[in-house]
Amino acid sequence: MAPQQQHDGQLGDLRLRLVSAGVLIPFGLYVVWAGGPLLAVACGLFAALMAYEWIRMTGSPSMKSFVALAILPFIPAALGALVWAVWALIGAVLAASFTHTVSEKRGAESFGLLYVAGMPLGLFLLREGPWDGTAAALIFMGIVWGSDSAAYFTGRQLRGPLLHPDSPSKTWSGAIGAVIFSALCGALAAHLTGGVLTVWLLVGGTVSVVAQMGDMFESSLKRRYGIKDSSGFVPGHGGLLDRVDGLGMVCVVTALAFLFAPDFVSVLGLRV
Repeated sequence: MAPQQQHDGQLGDLRLRLVSAGVLIPFGLYVVWAGGPLLAVACGLFAALMAYEWIRMTGSPSMKSFVALAILPFIPAALGALVWAVWALIGAVLAASFTHTVSEKRGAESFGLLYVAGMPLGLFLLREGPWDGTAAALIFMGIVWGSDSAAYFTGRQLRGPLLHPDSPSKTWSGAIGAVIFSALCGALAAHLTGGVLTVWLLVGGTVSVVAQMGDMFESSLKRRYGIKDSSGFVPGHGGLLDRVDGLGMVCVVTALAFLFAPDFVSVLGLRV
């Protein structure tokens, strides 16, 4: 483990971060609570903006077609056709493989489309799936946000060795603090849903691990392409990819778990 060299101010000005969060969090809560077409439109907008960030990050020449393909899955989603939304995502990913002018980079283009459109579609499926989607989406969003905050403040207070030498803002103390706090959030979720406490404790901690893995994966992409932030859309945080990478990964994993293990929904107390 690499020793930490510097920590203060690494994640930007705290005041600016709080202002941005004060705008994004109420917006996110509202559209998720509303669900349906409004959520589909919001997810499509986020997918388009993240598609722009991906093109900016990778230097791809296929801006217009890539952004259009990122929006495509949310047209059937807005109409309530969840299965067709998934098929539209698959079709868009395949089509993206032909949008890059350099054949050797078409695989990265396809992955990029899956990445930027798949994460918001995961949130939409979690909210609109055949379970208590409102509770599921809001609870998992809350756990991820709690994990992010716990990692930030625990890391700043305790400091210690870094998770990765090229990521001065991510420490082992912050990561462990985030897992513990998220497990406690799981306990609260068990109280709210009537689900099994021990399962929710494990789910809460696992959510934090998945969210942090999503964040570290996006950080590795930025290092690969030599940039600090995916854009400047979110003051104090960087870009949308910088802000929703962990949440998007959690939504995708959770939606798949609910679809392929329906009994898991009942254990969590989220059965309709």
